[in-house]
Amino acid sequence: MVAELSEKVYRYENMLKKALEKADYAPIEQSHMYKIAEDFYNMALSYYEDGKHFIELKDLVNALGCFSYGHAWLDAGARLGLFNVDDETLFTI
Repeated sequence: MVAELSEKVYRYENMLKKALEKADYAPIEQSHMYKIAEDFYNMALSYYEDGKHFIELKDLVNALGCFSYGHAWLDAGARLGLFNVDDETLFTI
């Protein structure tokens, strides 16, 4: 069971890392929506960094939660039009 959890944690970590790399802000830079896109991205990035910290602590359950929540912020942002994305394997588009 631990091996399954470990595999899932690293799979979700990799998925969030790729999603962070592909999430380009869609709104005009000076707009209110751009600031919201930054907030969504920063939340996802914070969860990614927290997940890495939990891995260091060998707390795989919390690491998985962080990577899942982080990805949810990016996916929700993509659905709202905050990010230009084109990868159907990483985002619900």
